[in-house]
Amino acid sequence: MSRVLIAVFDGLQPAQVTPELMPNLSALAAGGVTFANHHAVYPTVTRINAASMVTGRYPGGHGIPGNTMVAREFDPHKSFSALEPVLAQVAQRTGRVLLAPTLADILHRSDREYIAVGTGTSGNAYMHNPNAERSGGATIHPDFCLPYSLYDEIIARFGPWPDDTTPNTARLAYAGGVMTEYVLPERQPAVSLIWFSEPDHTQHAHGVGSEVARTAIFEADREFGRLLEWLESSGLAADTDVMAISDHGYSTITEVVDVQSRVREAGFPGGDQRGGVIVAANGGSVLFYTHESDRSTTDRVAAWLMAQPWCGAVTCSQAVAEIEGALPAALVGGNGPRAPELWMSFNWHSEPNIHGLAGHAYAAGGVAGYGLHGSMSRHEMRNILYARGPSFKQGVSLDSPSGNVDLAPTVLHLLGITADEPMDGRVLTEALAGRDPVEWSTEVHRAQRPVQGGVYSQQITVSLAGNTLYVDEGQASLG
Repeated sequence: MSRVLIAVFDGLQPAQVTPELMPNLSALAAGGVTFANHHAVYPTVTRINAASMVTGRYPGGHGIPGNTMVAREFDPHKSFSALEPVLAQVAQRTGRVLLAPTLADILHRSDREYIAVGTGTSGNAYMHNPNAERSGGATIHPDFCLPYSLYDEIIARFGPWPDDTTPNTARLAYAGGVMTEYVLPERQPAVSLIWFSEPDHTQHAHGVGSEVARTAIFEADREFGRLLEWLESSGLAADTDVMAISDHGYSTITEVVDVQSRVREAGFPGGDQRGGVIVAANGGSVLFYTHESDRSTTDRVAAWLMAQPWCGAVTCSQAVAEIEGALPAALVGGNGPRAPELWMSFNWHSEPNIHGLAGHAYAAGGVAGYGLHGSMSRHEMRNILYARGPSFKQGVSLDSPSGNVDLAPTVLHLLGITADEPMDGRVLTEALAGRDPVEWSTEVHRAQRPVQGGVYSQQITVSLAGNTLYVDEGQASLG
């Protein structure tokens, strides 16, 4: 029986995958398929991308537009951080967290399981299988399990999770042990996923490419190597397709901007008032929810934003139709029932940081000089995907665009399972043994608007393969 093992390295950039730093991942890439044009979904934050990985949908389709977001059916006037147990409260009150079925839901219909072991945030872990109580499978995390009853069993068998540290080495090793001693040999799921919290955990705290971050990457790779060794020694390697992916790239913070305070200073009241705005900061991007989706308020917010030197690409939802100077959210997969009225990516540039890694951007939080993500910078939109196993070609590098949104449809194809609902992502057929390349193209979309201080001009570059769209980058200038 075929199986798929997915390893996620949170925040890993292609430039960080070297034989010196990551010998195990580099060897897997060399012997399999390198997706050299791989993309996160926008905004480039973790919980959005985790949801896209397991649903095959853009953020508008799966209903998680940000790590910090508003779900108006849950509370129309308040943003929340998408973490457990708040997500459990959303599920209880509204009936669902994700608006699309996950891999776990789909596999359950074929009497197969999806099991995820994660060392990242509780919100990230929750996204993998919100319906575990009825859909089977499991999510295993330091703070909780889904189903919840599994947590005590894991602790009884493996002991308490180690403390959260930087680097998060002990937790990575614990997660690896759970995979090789319980999940893979005993549960034998069709799809298993391990989420390494590094290098994201360390790059936020010490900077992109810092010595501590390099250590964290090396140690995450070592745990990955132990997983591969277990597959070989157990005799499962020949029947297992291994995919290694990251959720987003990274930048270094140029300057921190308190957008919430500036919006209030500009005269916009809170979101529960007429003409008001809810500001949901997401690292390198900010989401704006206007009171009752009022178009006039949205237009005034957009005009104010576009006059700020830190404002990058701006997109607007279909709820407010066209806003001068903004590009449609359909370009970034944002339209959906929980969409904000506006998305703003901070401005960015490609100058290297003190450790030699390219990419700087403004941020809504954090510390200047340390790491961030969330924006439409090319350094955050580009991340990694490698695959090796019986289904894949050997020793090839592909230039065709791929994305996190393609993970679910490709995994289902490998298992011979058909999804009940359409997905935004596509099957990465060009990577499969005996299959031909795919045709693809690139488009540039532009918009501008006269604002106080000059003319705001932006452009968003996207690539397309079939019906699937990938955001390459978005940038703006005021001149």
